[in-house]
Amino acid sequence: MSEHERYSEDLALYAVDALRGEERARVHEHLAACAACRRELEQLRGDTALLALSTTGPRPPQRARQRLLDAVAREPRVPRIVETSPRRSWWGVLGWAATAAVVIFAISLWRENSVLKGTLASASSQAAKSAREMEELRRIAAPILEPEAQRVTLVAAKAPPQPQGKVFYLRKRSSLVLLANNLPALPPQKAYELWLIPTSGAAIPAGVFKPDAHGSASVVDPALPAGAEAKAFAITVEDEAGSATPTMPIVMMGAGE
Repeated sequence: MSEHERYSEDLALYAVDALRGEERARVHEHLAACAACRRELEQLRGDTALLALSTTGPRPPQRARQRLLDAVAREPRVPRIVETSPRRSWWGVLGWAATAAVVIFAISLWRENSVLKGTLASASSQAAKSAREMEELRRIAAPILEPEAQRVTLVAAKAPPQPQGKVFYLRKRSSLVLLANNLPALPPQKAYELWLIPTSGAAIPAGVFKPDAHGSASVVDPALPAGAEAKAFAITVEDEAGSATPTMPIVMMGAGE
């Protein structure tokens, strides 16, 4: 088994931040030396940008059935009388209380069934809407996340490649993807940090990252406040653990289009 194959299962757990302690440190150390695993990790993180949406409807209620059973249980027991007449009064045998409970049970079922039908119809409509939104998101994200997609960076003719970063931000989902390339190498114990600059208030940390040997890096779905309105995005150089506020100077910055 190759070194890469030994780490393939751990990479999926690492991508969703499910590793802790020595296991996480071991994978982190391996990623620093294995370009193939870094590429696979980038693809795994890209997959997490597409969320599976689901809607669960309510379970059928059981209250009406229990009311019927309780009413029958409370009905007094009477000795059985054998009648000579072939016809028997259904009302007399069952008892008026149990009969009333049957009627109440039937009415309750009818009402609860109507409510359940309305709830299911609403849930079905919401599920269809969510499916359409997910399909639209997949269509938009495909050129960004698909491994087969061709990626081309345009620069000035006869000029050295310049650092570039592209941010794709969906405010209503608090979902963000950063793709960067041609980033300069960092000093030891340093990392790049992405910042969301809101229309009001302080800058919001949006992910710490390091470029690979080719200067490429990505950030996928960092933890962000719900509905934060972005005026711009910026990148600074911070300690590996990240910072709560940007450290000057800002090395890259761009405003929303």
